[in-house]
Amino acid sequence: MEKVILIKYGELSTKKDNINFFLKKLKENILFVLDDLSVDIDYDLGRMFIHTKDNFDMVADRLKKVFGIHEINIGYIIESIDLEIIKDEVLNLLKEKEFKTFKVESKRSNKKLNTTSLLLSKNLGAYILKNIKGLKVDVKNPEVLLNVEYRIHNTLVYFDKIKGLGGYPVGTLGKGLLMLSGGIDSPVAGYLAMKRGVKIEAIYFESPPHTSVEAKNKVISLTKKLAQYNCNINLHIINFTEIQEAIYKNIPHDYLITIMRRMMYRISAIIANKRNAKILINGESIGQVASQTLTSMSAINEVVSIPVIRPLACFDKLDIIKIAKGINTYETSILPFEDCCTIFVPKHPVINPLKEKCSEYENLIPYKDLIYKAIKTHEVLNVKVKEESEFKDLL
Repeated sequence: MEKVILIKYGELSTKKDNINFFLKKLKENILFVLDDLSVDIDYDLGRMFIHTKDNFDMVADRLKKVFGIHEINIGYIIESIDLEIIKDEVLNLLKEKEFKTFKVESKRSNKKLNTTSLLLSKNLGAYILKNIKGLKVDVKNPEVLLNVEYRIHNTLVYFDKIKGLGGYPVGTLGKGLLMLSGGIDSPVAGYLAMKRGVKIEAIYFESPPHTSVEAKNKVISLTKKLAQYNCNINLHIINFTEIQEAIYKNIPHDYLITIMRRMMYRISAIIANKRNAKILINGESIGQVASQTLTSMSAINEVVSIPVIRPLACFDKLDIIKIAKGINTYETSILPFEDCCTIFVPKHPVINPLKEKCSEYENLIPYKDLIYKAIKTHEVLNVKVKEESEFKDLL
């Protein structure tokens, strides 16, 4: 009998003809997060098995951050389809546990067994009750849920379920460029895009000396947290100072935010094209601030042809905060360091900007030359997956 980690696919199982592409990528991503451990992985269309002699709890904990996994189980492969042998092996496993109530759930993929799944469960349950005194069957809320899968060449037994992240393996649906600020929303947007299989790179706009080194380091810290789900992230850092100062000095203040966002979109689209990213991703939520009204989004969007994905467009702020806390970005996001989007904010920003006015105002500055310079001199950091303790000094 071999102890293994069992992975169930969930949504991936709906992919049918191209499921092998998704499973191959899932295996690659799992090997990446377990690259310092000794593991072997094999899989079929229904299950993936991780064989290791390392700490099973540690392996399972790392798998919790891999998209494409519906459920994680620590299980046991019994190299037999003989019912009497299976009963004895299950009994040995149960004797290592302390419990009073249990339930047996059977699945029969081996149709050579001339019985039903329900009868297999009743038969095994009766054997357990006979050989371990003081137990009761509880079909609604058992202390131990015993899962037994009767396969073609062997039998799989597992107990506890660990919920996975679901979604698709990162990298199966192409690449996107995340417009990452230091706020609460954009890291959550990046997380949700990765859940749909999108591998991300990120872009951050800094404006020294108006924004601080601490603000930049906060974004690097957020990127590292996201990299735990993405297998490393390239972070593009754009010096936005000259553009932002030109906007502030020359453009009517009620249009400052709108014109600034149009410049950011233009730069992001160029970087995305260079990096073969198919979409821009941001944390905009309808109506949350002046630049996120439908009219504002339309006026800002018109300067790029690349699709812009807004995973949080219809989310309530409290729901966004809940996800941010769940992925451990919230406490970093609320650190009090201002970014480009929070400096030079006018008292009364326009909420229904006119596109013709946007074009008229931005032609007051040499924005094409400024954009070219910002892109030419931008910095790229390859942010790698590290433990939290390795980058606490950034904050």
